[in-house]
This record gives sequence, structure tokens and C-alpha cells, in this order.
Amino acid sequence: MRRRAVSWVRGAGYSVVPECRQKTVVYGVVSRSGMEGVEERRPIKKTESKANCTASDRPPRQRERQGKSPRRRREVKRSQRRLDDQEQLLWGGEPRRLPGQHELSEPTGSTVETSDSSPKRWDRCRRPHFLHGPYPTTHFGPKACILPNPTSIMHIQDPASQRLTWNKPPVNVLVIRKIRDESLLEPFKELCRFLVEEKKLMVFVEKKVADDVTLTNDEAFSSICKKLCTFREGFDDISHCIDLIICLGGDGTLLYASSLFQGSVPPVMAFHLGSLGFLTPFKFESYRTEVAKVFEGNAAIILRSRLKVKVVKDAPERSGQSGGPEENGLEPHSHGSSEAGKVTQQLQVLNEVVVDRGPSSYLSNVDLYLDGRLITSVQGDGVIVSTPTGSTAYAAAAGASMIHPNVPAIMVTPICPHSLSFRPIVVPAGVELMIMLSPDARNTAWVSFDGRKRQEIKHGDSIKITTSCYPVPSICCHDLVYDWFDSLAQCLHWNVRKKQTRLSEASDSSDTEN
Repeated sequence: MRRRAVSWVRGAGYSVVPECRQKTVVYGVVSRSGMEGVEERRPIKKTESKANCTASDRPPRQRERQGKSPRRRREVKRSQRRLDDQEQLLWGGEPRRLPGQHELSEPTGSTVETSDSSPKRWDRCRRPHFLHGPYPTTHFGPKACILPNPTSIMHIQDPASQRLTWNKPPVNVLVIRKIRDESLLEPFKELCRFLVEEKKLMVFVEKKVADDVTLTNDEAFSSICKKLCTFREGFDDISHCIDLIICLGGDGTLLYASSLFQGSVPPVMAFHLGSLGFLTPFKFESYRTEVAKVFEGNAAIILRSRLKVKVVKDAPERSGQSGGPEENGLEPHSHGSSEAGKVTQQLQVLNEVVVDRGPSSYLSNVDLYLDGRLITSVQGDGVIVSTPTGSTAYAAAAGASMIHPNVPAIMVTPICPHSLSFRPIVVPAGVELMIMLSPDARNTAWVSFDGRKRQEIKHGDSIKITTSCYPVPSICCHDLVYDWFDSLAQCLHWNVRKKQTRLSEASDSSDTEN
């Protein structure tokens, strides 16, 4: 009887390499791998055992092994024991371990033969990707990572066990302050003085923040200001040298911090000094204690998934120029014939991608594809594709449900659809959405990413959206569940209602008699 097992848990004694289609013959076990994450293993029948096989039936490498020394034969036996342990672990038993063996590995003495062709039934079972989305990276910046959890399932850790730890003590800290807000100058100076003088850290700030006239004219802060490292957005790459991000302001500062890191994002600690503060759980009054706790490690952390967005446009006709980067950071894309002669732009989005009708008075008419198949056409003011973090932003105002950030999903919410039956939907995080103008659309559309980089979408352009493997590790004040519900209650006044009064005993008795 054939049995199948899916290797979701790391350390199960063996691993299946995706896109690997080969047949592996080993002593006592036949394993076939032709599906992503799925491996079929069955014991060899007695008629297939080594004792009943003739010399001609044995694989070439096995025939060569017959004349080896006793030491070599002992190594083969050890390899066979490892395979037995793997098979026992696969079906739920306790594995046997050899002295000094730390983990089960692929046997070195097994006989492997590869075949270029595989049975057609494996092709029908293969799937291009998993619906639960990509496995997010657990290293954030040069020195931060999540504390490993041996009981993780499906490559996604239990949210309650997501704890921040440091491989090395943090050295470089990026401080982002809300600009055009004079009330944040004193908290900003106090935090920088604490980090530079007491913690002996290297502090990075934006150049326009360091060049503030109020800071430069402050003689008491001049010594600290000279020690600050400055950078300019779009010119200086600081993604590989920042260990921790501290935000002073509202939710916009966290969105801006996410846009600075298009790859791995360092841990983010956000203080509530803005207007709404849904994503900023910390209070600045206790910043010394809170920052010290983060530096010690073992802090609760929530992974806010981001969207990987790819905008494909027709290359503009340019006379007298060939090649080179385009305007707005667009670079020619040469991968694949379907996108030949086009330019692409790739972005990491934390909240949402908004496609709307722009300044036109006509309703927008865009087609929505899911994994290459046309799902529906959106006719209205536009459509919002958001993360669970963005479900409490523009999507909530458009009537979508609010989703906890740890739920792997993508939300699709129409904006004022000209239909009575178009409701917001939630799709798995691993799918790829594509938005294009409908062939019969009367006008173009406009797209924005977290409210920035707004641009026009014309016929032939496409927007491809899927879940990114680079989340934003947001440090929690208490824990990832309490912080979210506390933000719902404090910022959005979720389910706030005057309490119903209790009926009196006299009223109860009269109602019973009647």
C-alpha cells in the first residue's frame, strides 16, 4: 500500500527540493519526488530485496561496491540504519540515532539513479506554488532575527512564539521623525542624546531633518548633531547597515520606513506621537525602559506582510537614446519575451495598492486576473488590493473587513462599484493578482502605492501583485493580539456603544406574569 506524506516541518529527517523530478533508489526504500513539498515513499517488496537481485539487475555503482572492504560495508549498513530511522520518523515513530549523530541526513552510501523522464501522473499532481504564500525571511537587517522555534508548522511560526533576538548587539539605529511637526523636536533631541551618549550607538537620520534650522541653532544639541549620520532618500542606500528603526510620529512614519527598505527590513519600534497611531503602540514617556528591553532581546514581534508589486509599462519612444535607466527609477526589463521592449518598476507595499479613475469623470473599467485567469471586471471608482495591515486603512473606509496582520491573505476591495453584488473578497496570500485596463475602457487609470508614487496606467500596462517574502517586523508593546485589539478600541472605537441597563426585579416579574 502506498502512503504519502507532506514534509511541512523542518527537521523531519529529510527534505524535498522543489522542482526536483527524479527517482531515487536506495537500500530498502524507494522514494519519488516530483511534486513541490510532496514525497512518496514505499518499502521495497521482498522480490526487490538485495538478496534476490542478480548481479546484472543491480545498479552499476552497487556492483562496484561488492568488492569493497569491510569498512566500506559497515558504512553502507550505517546508511541503511539512517534510512530506517527516517522511515520510522515519517510514520510517527521515534528515530534511532547513531552515537554522535545530531540530525538525520541523506545517506552517503545510497545508490542514486536519475531519470530524465517521470511518470505523467506526477505532472498532474504538481502545483506551481503553495496557497499559503512564501515563507517570510526571519533575519531583519544585519543583526536581528526571530528566535527559532522547533515546533513551527508549515514553515510559519506560531504567532505567540514570535520573539525577537539579536545575533550581535545592535550598533546602527535609524531614527525617523515626522517632518513639519515642531512638537516632535524635543522628543527627537532627547532620544538622539540617549542613543548617542548613553547607549553609544551610531544614529542615522534624514539629511533634511538634520539640516533643520531649529536643530542647527541649538547650541546644546550641536555636539550630538555633529555625530549624526545623514542620508538622502533615493540617493543613499542604507538597507544593509541599519540594525533597528525607531519611528517618532504616526502611521505615516512607519509606512515611510517600509518604503526605504525594498528587501529585508530591520525591526521597527514605533512611538505614538502622531494623530491616529494605529501602528504605533509605544508611548514616548517610557522610551528609556522600552528601548532597553528591545536591546536586551526576546521582545514580542509581529510580521506585517507586504505586497510585492510589479508595474509593467510600454517603453516610451526616445529618439537618439538606447538602453540605460528610465525616469522615476524605471529600468528596462529583459526577462521573458512577453515583456520585451517594456520597462518595469518593482515596489514593496505595506498597506495597499489603489487603482482609481483619477481626474476623469468616467468610471474606471479594469480587469482583475488571478493566477492568469480573468476573475471579474471592476466598474466603479477603482479597486484596492491591500494587506491585512492595510485592511484597517483605506479598505476599511471602503467597507472591507478588518483582518489581523498575522493572517496570510490579500484583500480585494472595490471602491464605489456600480453593482449591488460586488462585495470585498479575501484571497490566499500565495496567489498572483494582475490588474489591467479593460479593452473597452473609456479612460486611463491611476495607481498609487501606500499613497505615494502615483502614476498613470494606460492600455497595455499591467500591475502584478503578490505577497512579498520581506515582511515588516514590528515590535509589540505587549503582545501581537492585545496590541491589535487595543488599537481597534482606542483609534477606531471599534464596537463602542452605550451599555444596556439591567432590568429591575419588578420588571422581570411583571414580564413573567404577562
